Amino acid sequence: MQSTAIFSDLKVIELASVLAGPSVGQFFAELGAEVIKVENPETGGDVTRSWKLASEPADSDMSAYFMSVNAGKASVLLNLKKREDLERLYDLVKTADIVIASYKPGDAEKLGVCYADLKAFKPDLIYGHITGFGAEENRVGYDAIVQAESGFVFLNGEKDGKPQKMPVALTDVLAGHQLKEGLLLALIKRMKNGEGSYVTVSLMEAAISSLVNQATNWLVAGQVPQRLGSEHPNIAPYGNIFKTADDQWLMIAVGSDRQFRALCDILELRDLPQRPEFTTNATRVKNRELLKPILESAFSLVDIDRLCSAFLTADIPYGRVNTMDQVFATPQGKAMVLQTLRNGLVQNGLRQVAFRMGEGLVAGGVKAAPRLGENERA
Repeated sequence: MQSTAIFSDLKVIELASVLAGPSVGQFFAELGAEVIKVENPETGGDVTRSWKLASEPADSDMSAYFMSVNAGKASVLLNLKKREDLERLYDLVKTADIVIASYKPGDAEKLGVCYADLKAFKPDLIYGHITGFGAEENRVGYDAIVQAESGFVFLNGEKDGKPQKMPVALTDVLAGHQLKEGLLLALIKRMKNGEGSYVTVSLMEAAISSLVNQATNWLVAGQVPQRLGSEHPNIAPYGNIFKTADDQWLMIAVGSDRQFRALCDILELRDLPQRPEFTTNATRVKNRELLKPILESAFSLVDIDRLCSAFLTADIPYGRVNTMDQVFATPQGKAMVLQTLRNGLVQNGLRQVAFRMGEGLVAGGVKAAPRLGENERA
């Protein structure tokens, strides 16, 4: 597929599987790059090809999970333990700009595909490497485990409930974004001095860097953050979810005293901001358990549409608690659907490019995620 997008002359080799690395590969594909996904025929390719819902056909080499981050790529079958296949990879690397890898520390060296090996064939090669826990820890870094060890699982869940994993592979997503940033910086560096780069990201470090205020609540204030459900440790009522009169769920995010007064005015609780327990954010944080049932009772008397309209007028942050079908009925959700063609049929996927900069940056069309070994002549 021809492209005039910003990276239409860029060639990317993907030696990565699951989510983090492949999301970076799709990002470059959406910007017009040629992305060649190398898959091992002995293992059935990327393991996520088999990660299927019960409703998906068991005899297909495609899954909804795989298609979430593999659009726009070619699939080439290479068993890198075989010398002839390794030589084929080396030939591909000679004309490549970027390699994306997700090997455990030491595994790329054993296979002969580490940065030092591959830059011998392309001195200005940019090599992006995702690990679970960094170069010094030889552990499989699946997202759920990293969520646990980086503190996210402990923080997630209801106050009196057990710790919970988040419903998406968030540390994979975060590491993918970190690697995109590193690779884009490496491309700028190469434009300036012609040199390649080795860019490494670990899921653990990407997760820890994303703890932001929860981390500094400990590092600065000396407080170990605890589970609060969807509520915020520093602001109240922020992240609270209430059921409305028509049995819908609505979240609010009150970030200032002015917004709190406006909220109370709409809920006909006009005396509430005058009470010393709720006058300021600091007092509301201390008395959040006292405030919650008062707001719950008031929300239960008003329909969601009426509340949303009033909150919009008063500039109070709010959000309907949408299901996935409702998400993709919103204008923003519709804009993030990536439509691809396979055998003349439209397939819906998810965009990895979420920014807007102008015309000609993103490819006008992206191929569907590839069948296993679909592009053996790439």
